[in-house]
Amino acid sequence: MSINCPSCNSARVTARNHARKIGGAAGAVGGAATGAASAAAGAQSGAALGAVAGPIGAALGGLAGAILGGLAGGAVGSLAGARMGEEIDAHVLDNFECHACGHIFSLDQ
Repeated sequence: MSINCPSCNSARVTARNHARKIGGAAGAVGGAATGAASAAAGAQSGAALGAVAGPIGAALGGLAGAILGGLAGGAVGSLAGARMGEEIDAHVLDNFECHACGHIFSLDQ
């Protein structure tokens, strides 16, 4: 779908996606924090699995479980934040910018 500028009718229009970028970053930070906070459960699971290899295996398994908990939380948070940002871009902000005349607009105009 080609979007034309309502001011000059140019097709040189791009989406700015500011809310999507900010939402993705904020979601990643929040998700990683949540994942790190719940990493204790991941560390316990990893330690239990690593206990088969002895104390060093339990320590490495616990560390791996904590890291994976933080990474998974960050990934899920980033996706959720980006999706929410897309909705804000589409329905609240003027998300499109014309590179020919500099006009900033939304599709709802």
